[in-house]
Amino acid sequence: MAQPPLDVPEDDCLPEYRHLFSPDLLQDKVAFITGGGSGIGFRIAEIFMRHGCHMVIASRSLPRVSMAARKLTAATGRRCLPLSLDVRAPPTIMAAVDQALKEFGKIDILINCAAGNFLCPASALSFNAFKTVMDIDTLGTFNMSRMLYEKCFRDHGGVIVNITATLGARGQVLQVHAGSAKAAVDAMTRHLAVEWGPQNIRVNSLAPGPISGTEGFRRLGGPQASRSGKVLASPLQRLGNKTEIAHSALYLASPLASYVTGALLVVDGGAWLTFPNDIKLLADFASFSAKL
Repeated sequence: MAQPPLDVPEDDCLPEYRHLFSPDLLQDKVAFITGGGSGIGFRIAEIFMRHGCHMVIASRSLPRVSMAARKLTAATGRRCLPLSLDVRAPPTIMAAVDQALKEFGKIDILINCAAGNFLCPASALSFNAFKTVMDIDTLGTFNMSRMLYEKCFRDHGGVIVNITATLGARGQVLQVHAGSAKAAVDAMTRHLAVEWGPQNIRVNSLAPGPISGTEGFRRLGGPQASRSGKVLASPLQRLGNKTEIAHSALYLASPLASYVTGALLVVDGGAWLTFPNDIKLLADFASFSAKL
């Protein structure tokens, strides 16, 4: 029987997940994930490794990903290379990709998971704050995808999964920066899927909903009463968990989705259809100004 996930209490992983691991599904594949040291990125790395994949996890904080890599290797027996890079800086990406290729000889899968977000009304959002989120989410996704295309995917094929959001689908209050950035990434997904399909490169987006045990939910979920109301308003009437997002990424990255490209997979329990857009929250941020 497979072990429960590494970084959460057992109840965050529903019992039926524990027999789903197929160690051959990604046997000897190599995946490169940005933002893989914590949260959803860490769980994606773990689930991929439990399915036979070797892993490269990268972020700006080398100590964070180094600690995460040790945990992942000890738990799964697969190789995990921690690297430091800034998705906004192509020279650091090039150095990291070259190091990964030196270690593994190939990269088969790219998961663009690095992101930045916070709550802020558009009227208080500084120019630099908006630019920072666009640079990390949108420019960073392009930089990573373009570098992997040049270094590996153009000649050998590959899979790209972009972690996005449903914010831009409805105009969410306090999220013009993140909604704009993720909507641009979804458009990028479609463009790259069309242009790079002939090189056997699949590109898809994955949009998580409110996920328990993540820094994003702690920072963006709002007051406890508001969180409870939103959860009950969603069709499945519960939060998602990181394992559910990781399984969805696994599907898109694996041969199970071999004829899927240019798609957006929403994994939010139907929340984007029903979540209330709490205009009253704007009043709480009336005197707020972004500090980035």
